[in-house]
This record gives sequence, structure tokens and C-alpha cells, in this order.
Amino acid sequence: MKNKKPIHIVFIGSAILFGSSVLLLEISQLVFDTNNLALALIGSLLISICALFIFYFLIEKYIEKRIKLLYRIIRKGKTTTHEPITISLQNDLIEAAEIETETWALERSKEIAKLKEQEEFRKEFLGNLAHELKTPVFSIQGYILTLLEGGLEDENVNRTFLERASKATDRITSLLEDLDEITKMEIDRFEISFQPFDIAELAREVIDSLEIPAKNKNISLGFNKEYDDVIVMGDRAKIAQVLTNLIMNSINYGHEQGKTTLRFYSLDDVIMTEVSDNGPGISEKELPRIFERFYRVEQSRNRNEGGSGLGLAIVKYIIDSHHQTINVRSTPHVGSTFSFTLEKAK
Repeated sequence: MKNKKPIHIVFIGSAILFGSSVLLLEISQLVFDTNNLALALIGSLLISICALFIFYFLIEKYIEKRIKLLYRIIRKGKTTTHEPITISLQNDLIEAAEIETETWALERSKEIAKLKEQEEFRKEFLGNLAHELKTPVFSIQGYILTLLEGGLEDENVNRTFLERASKATDRITSLLEDLDEITKMEIDRFEISFQPFDIAELAREVIDSLEIPAKNKNISLGFNKEYDDVIVMGDRAKIAQVLTNLIMNSINYGHEQGKTTLRFYSLDDVIMTEVSDNGPGISEKELPRIFERFYRVEQSRNRNEGGSGLGLAIVKYIIDSHHQTINVRSTPHVGSTFSFTLEKAK
């Protein structure tokens, strides 16, 4: 009975019953010596019709209704949307339910795998967050304890320790501000104001604002050539944050006397912006995780060198919210290039 529809099973059963009835009546004729063949056939036919309705009723009552209920539960729990299917014995309910069940089970497996991945990410995130906060808090605690134990009266110590404590406080403040911003992005409270602006001009402003930290590490910032009127559509303030984070990254993790270069390319209906450096680079195995929160490449694990550890995660959220893409290519000991696209202004 493999691959038979329920209605087919009913007809087959009825046919068998009909044949059995005819055979029994023929036998009864021989035994009782009756000769009314028409009566025998009519009796057999009536028995088969009754059996047909009985079988149909039993399947409808005890099988189909239960399968329909399970079918509706499965479809209600599915994450994907499908066109409604009219369910009846003629539409091969069992086969349809089997397909839907397999699809539903596959989706649940994917959801479980995703939840496990999110759980691992949550544990790692909390561990990184605790480490990021613990470092400056312990520093502040140590400075304050030293001052309370007598350092406060020593003019050569008190001001230095207070300045260090202030820097550690600034680091915590920066971390909390970045956490607040990335949280707003995740819960869709992140508003983008699209307007045309000159991204080359914006990049010059960002480079000027980062002149002091660049000079402190003897890193030169500039363009590969002169650019005029590179007009794109986007949120100017948010893209300024993207450029600031990318350039600051190249400064924080770049080599002394290094170089950071900005380039712009026109590609069909978008402008691609590149921020390149000749720093330590990133290994291929670490590139897929580079935009995760708090993730740092092995050669950049010193928290005192970098920012909050959320800069690249924020950059990706901003570019994603513009419905554009950001990519990175890197070679260890050669340098890294971050590139993102923005729509050209009409």
C-alpha cells in the first residue's frame, strides 16, 4: 500500500469486500441450492457500498481529523510562510503532512543550532565585557588605595595617580557610551537621516580631528590623490563615526611611522570608500570575526592600546543600516584595507 492515498485504500478495501461477498454468496447458492444470481449481485453491491461509507467515515473521523490538527499545529509553528493548502483525502493529506513535518523539523534544527551559537556568543560577550570593565576598575581601585594610604600628601604622586584614574574613568565612560549605542542599534532605535553630502570633504574633517593621536604615533594620514565632490547619500554624522572608528583603528594598532590612506572609487550606482594601512595585518582565520563585539586579533590583545572593542561592530551596524556592505582584506605584516559602499546621490 506504499504511496497510496487514503481514498484509494478505501476503494481497494471495498473492491475486496465486494469480491468476497460475491464469492460467499456463490458458495451459499451451492450449499443452499439457490439460483438467484441477480439477488446475490445486488446484495454484494449493497454490502460494498455500506462498507465504502463505513471506511470513509472511520478514516474521516479517526485519522484525517487528527492529521489535520497536527498539520495545522506544524504550519502555525513554521517560521516560513506558504500559500494555504486545501486539505482533503483527495489532496493526499498524509504526503503533504509528511513534507511539511520534514520541513518543520529542519527549521527547528536550524533554530536550535542558531540558539546554541547565540548562547556561546552571549557567554563570550559577557566574559569580554567583564574583562573590559575589570581592567580600568582595578586600575582606579589601585590608584585610590595608594592615595588613601599616604600618596595623597605626596605631590609627586597624587596628581599623577589622579590623572591615571581619570583616564581609566574616561575609558569606562567610552565603553558604556558604545554599549548604549550598539544596544540602540539592536533594538531598532537607530535612526538614519539620509541626505546628500561630500564624503571626501567629510574625510578631510575626520583626518584633521585625528591629527594629534596620529602625530603621537608618527602615523601619516591622507588620500592617495586629490578628490573633489564625491557626493553620496547617507547620514553624514553616522558616516563620520564610521570613518573615525576605521582611522582610529589604524592608528591604535598601526606601526610607529606608519601610514593610513583613504581612497574613493565610483562603481555603478555606489561609491566605495577604502581605508588602508600598512600595520600588522590580520590573519585569514580571524577575518570572519573581525566585526564581532570586543573581538581583538591576537597581536592586538593589549586593552591599553585600543578603544572599547566595539568600534568595528558599530561600523558594521551603521553600514548595514544604510543597506550597504563593508568588507575587509588583510595580509599579516603587510596591512589591512577596510572598504564600504554608499549610494551615489541622484
